[in-house]
Amino acid sequence: MEERARSCLLRSRATLEQDIKASYLMDHMISDGVLTGVEEERVLRSSEEAAALLEVLLWKDNRAYISFYNALIRESYGDLASLLHNDLPQLSPEGEKSYSNGISPTAVSQVLSAILSEGGVPQRPVVFVNRPALLNKVREKLYKLQNAVGWVTVFGMAGSGKSVLAAESVKDHTLIKECFPDGIHWLSVGQCERADLLVRLQSLCFRLEQSQVSEAPLRPPSSLEEAKERLRFLMLRRFPRALLILDDVWDSYTLRAFDIQCRVLLTTRNRSLTDSVSGQRFSVPVESGLDEEKALEILALYVNGKLHNLPEQARSIVKECKGSPLVVSLIGALLREFPERWGYYLRQLQKKQFQRIRKSSSYDYEALDQAMDASLQVLKKEHRELYKDLSVLEKDVKVPAKVLSVLWGKELEDVEDVLQEFVNKSLLFRDCNQRPYLYYLHDLQLDFLTEQNRSQLALHSKVIRQYQQAYSKGLPTSVDVECLYWYRFLPHHMARAGLSKELYSLMFSLDWVKNKAQIMGSAHLINDYVEYGAILDQENSEVRLQFQEFLSLNGHQLEQRPFPDVVQLALSQPHSSEVYKQALLQAKERANRGQLYLDWVNKSNQESLSRLVLHPHQNSVYYACFSRDGSKIASCGASKTLRVFKSTSGEKLQEILAHDDEVLCCAFSPDDRHIATCSSDRKVKVWNVEKGTLLRVFEDEHEEQINHCQFTNTNRRVLLATCSNDKITNTKPTSQNTMFGHMEPVNHCCFSPDDTYLATSSNDGTLKLFEVQSANEWKSIDINSFFPDNDDETGVMVKCSTWSADGARIFCAAKNTVFMFDVETQDMMLEIRTSRLSTVQYCQACPNSQLLALALSHYTVEVSSPAASLMAECSGHLSWVPCVQFSPKGSLLLSSSDDQTIRLWETERVHTSSAVALKRDFDVVFNQDDITVVAADSKNRLQVRSGVTGSLEFESVKQKSRIRCMCICRQAPAVALGTEDGTVQVLEVPSGNILATLLGHTKTVHHCLFTEDGQTLITSSEDTTVRVWRWRTGECLVLKGHKEPVRKFHLVGFSSSSPALLSWSFDGTAKVWELSSGKKLQDLECHHGAVLSADISLDGQVFSTASADKTAKVWSCTSWEMVFLLKGHKACVRSCRFSWDGKRLATGDDNGEIRLWNMLNGSLLKICSRESKDSMDSFHGGWVTDLHFSPDNKVLVSTGGYIKWWSVERGEALQTFYTTGANLKRIHVSPDFKSFVTIDNIGILYILKQVEGGQL
Repeated sequence: MEERARSCLLRSRATLEQDIKASYLMDHMISDGVLTGVEEERVLRSSEEAAALLEVLLWKDNRAYISFYNALIRESYGDLASLLHNDLPQLSPEGEKSYSNGISPTAVSQVLSAILSEGGVPQRPVVFVNRPALLNKVREKLYKLQNAVGWVTVFGMAGSGKSVLAAESVKDHTLIKECFPDGIHWLSVGQCERADLLVRLQSLCFRLEQSQVSEAPLRPPSSLEEAKERLRFLMLRRFPRALLILDDVWDSYTLRAFDIQCRVLLTTRNRSLTDSVSGQRFSVPVESGLDEEKALEILALYVNGKLHNLPEQARSIVKECKGSPLVVSLIGALLREFPERWGYYLRQLQKKQFQRIRKSSSYDYEALDQAMDASLQVLKKEHRELYKDLSVLEKDVKVPAKVLSVLWGKELEDVEDVLQEFVNKSLLFRDCNQRPYLYYLHDLQLDFLTEQNRSQLALHSKVIRQYQQAYSKGLPTSVDVECLYWYRFLPHHMARAGLSKELYSLMFSLDWVKNKAQIMGSAHLINDYVEYGAILDQENSEVRLQFQEFLSLNGHQLEQRPFPDVVQLALSQPHSSEVYKQALLQAKERANRGQLYLDWVNKSNQESLSRLVLHPHQNSVYYACFSRDGSKIASCGASKTLRVFKSTSGEKLQEILAHDDEVLCCAFSPDDRHIATCSSDRKVKVWNVEKGTLLRVFEDEHEEQINHCQFTNTNRRVLLATCSNDKITNTKPTSQNTMFGHMEPVNHCCFSPDDTYLATSSNDGTLKLFEVQSANEWKSIDINSFFPDNDDETGVMVKCSTWSADGARIFCAAKNTVFMFDVETQDMMLEIRTSRLSTVQYCQACPNSQLLALALSHYTVEVSSPAASLMAECSGHLSWVPCVQFSPKGSLLLSSSDDQTIRLWETERVHTSSAVALKRDFDVVFNQDDITVVAADSKNRLQVRSGVTGSLEFESVKQKSRIRCMCICRQAPAVALGTEDGTVQVLEVPSGNILATLLGHTKTVHHCLFTEDGQTLITSSEDTTVRVWRWRTGECLVLKGHKEPVRKFHLVGFSSSSPALLSWSFDGTAKVWELSSGKKLQDLECHHGAVLSADISLDGQVFSTASADKTAKVWSCTSWEMVFLLKGHKACVRSCRFSWDGKRLATGDDNGEIRLWNMLNGSLLKICSRESKDSMDSFHGGWVTDLHFSPDNKVLVSTGGYIKWWSVERGEALQTFYTTGANLKRIHVSPDFKSFVTIDNIGILYILKQVEGGQL
């Protein structure tokens, strides 16, 4: 060995000895011929195997160093291999030739190994035989993906070696370099439900994102739709020429999750799966398994012999194995250990003694059964029983040795030795691409074990007993693969074991919810409550529903990073909820340890606004619609069925198995006699509604799945429009026109009210309007242009569109926004952004009002109007809402969901229930334990609410002009209000008598405030003036000087005894006025931009201003000079607040960033913000609009899209309260800093009280 290579080994010896597993590495080194069996035995006998291996290695040549290096790469010790990389020796040509059977030591091979390892491509089995003819066929097809996206399908019977063939096909550096330079990414799929599929997609997205340099890790996608879109972005933009390998795909539903216009190699038993996806398709059959010569070669490799030296029984054994690589490997592993038993194992295979309960039409199990039985017989009795325990595992699930250590109650090292024996005998497979290694059974092996252990009850009970013993002190808290296994499968084992009480205890625990949501996300957790709902309901269906609703309504929050405080989220649940009760107990316990929690004390158990909840399908409901007369509803979805029922009662009228695949849309004809359906099977069908009979099938019009269908609105000329992933739109049946123009799949199409135009929405980011008569494109609106900062790079998907009742305006949905355009001019007239971190799945305009319904990904329906923006939020669904529809008269609204339900809402009831919502301009008075809130409601009445429950004490008559500000008089039972027309009124409470009407302002009154004695009322206005009123007499001082609107002011004492007033304005100035005379004392040119906020220190020595020019300034109240210029914010500085001791100033900006400044020298102390921006592209869910310090100056509270409490000393968040709505304007804080009051943009009032320690 070269001296530098030996020196490198010596330098790295301590690190290598600590981390490597010698037995795994020696397997490769023996295969390379650099290590002998005697040397292996010597190493294994040593108590320090790693040290002994390195000692042997130091006396070897360069080939041994290179073999050791490559073994490290193969076994995923990439970090250790990097220690040796720079000192790799060069081989002579003779050495290179003699080493040709191992991995080439050249840089090319090193890169290839790294690519395959990083992509998770499985390694070769213990004994591998090349199948060059099949391999060349697969590679030939893969080369066809060099310049275009598409699918290569390797299909064949179970156990035919498809996975090994797929893995081997990409072990070609030239292929990867020319066709897939962005890498290879392997994903084991298998049979999986929706939640399991989401977990696999999350894992793949995480792996792809890990390889990219990013500012911060993204939260995992919370739904299949979001995961598909995330994967689409990653593959199209970051890995455009990568190959995605999907191993063992069972159904078209799963495959469509990967239909994202990328290059895919998949293995499957079903050749026709790719018929359901878009793009070019190629296939390679592997139907016959191994031919005789290849099977004999495997046997020869196992017994270390030559083909011509095999005994005569070898061919008979191969014949009995029926070409299955799995069975041949099992027999080969037995013969390696017992080379004299050729005849014995042949007789075992010929016995055919096993009779399967479950037979497969595609595979003869008998040979496998005999081989498996023979393999088990040579195991020690103890090991045989351990192996049988593996039947408790689920198909396609890989487990670490640590899980089996718990199951078997053995030391980890002992378990690894047992597993190594199983691997050597081909009874088990090992995935070496991850650390720790993962072990798994082939589906056929698991089938055999399950048949041998038909009573699984005891085995699942054993799993639970062993788990409880291993985790007697509490739930696992790490994030390793062992922990993932228990969080994923513990409920499954409990349910299979019939341990219902243990299942209740687990799933009705907030701790379980918190841990699993953090580790696996909320979607998998919600699925558990659905899957085990029947068992849980036997204990308490109400509690099960409470937990499920909590997860459904907060799922979007649980996907955020950093992970939110689940106890705080749960404190927002109704007081009667078990979720709330557990949260309150934990909050009190943690409050004793100094943690901060807030209880929403005025929340009420509002009754559900749903008029009717229907459960028409046993799977996701993708679409539902009203008949034209409103008497019927049709629905369709993943169950492949069409269902028609009465809209009044939900009584079923028709149920039709409509298609061979998911039904994506349905539509009634104008006369309600017919109904059309379209599907992923690329067919459109028309049915007779009354009889349920099929009238017509259209199957040649589209080449890809058909996303939407709609009939014309009138009977004048009945047409049916359909749109598809093949980028075209068709109208039929009386005449067929094909409308071209879109460059990506078309998601939605709809006729204008008079049927003159057809609107189409596409993934290419455009909304197009076609003339129905000519099929010509009339107008095109580029929605991409309205997202200039879009960082997806994939463009914007336009989900759908809807026409206003008069056809003059059209709405469309994209991302989390709905746009309204003037049809004639194409001008954008309105932009509606959703109230949460969500995406709009669907929108529809009401046919006889200004209302617009939005279906959102965070499981709710929002009702908006162009005039008043958000009007109502309808909660109740437990999963994504892909569709909303108004009834023809607009009186009802339906929503369909992935939770398998359809909800009917009374439009007027939903609308009016939120019509009395409060506005965000409000005032609060704290009086010991009492709280008084005054605010305007959305009907323009003034409300006074009292007590911690916020009960209504007073409600004024509706005001003629919109109320814009209000304040409470502390000295008299009176409130003042200012309106948009400039009027100021003082009302007596609770009589409502008008005590004063003050006229003088000519524009909107923005702020009003009573002085301490209650005799004076001060108002500021859009008319640029401030007015000081003796409100009982009507006397008034007008403070003129500002050139722009005056939004707010402060009363101050300064150093003089005469009270003064500080006002600031959009004109960039701040002015100081003498209150008694109205004299201007100071006029300061503060900023080049608008002054948005100001504050005065408690001692009156300094005041601060915050501006749209991205700076804040501190001013002296004696010299009136600027003391500090505070720079660093990257957006408008919207709020500022001094601490009570005057030592700090907090400033907040429109990016959501909060900065703490030292008032001794103007230096920056801390930046209070999250580690990364949230989904609203902000550190605080929006602008930071208000700030308050606690009296001890240790805590800061801030408002933005939600409320946050911060440690002033550390600059770290102490707690977050997520409001239902967003865009909070201000927060009022009690003097003791224990009560907080705010109102969100939906109009919900929040009275929050700090949770005190103690017991319930």
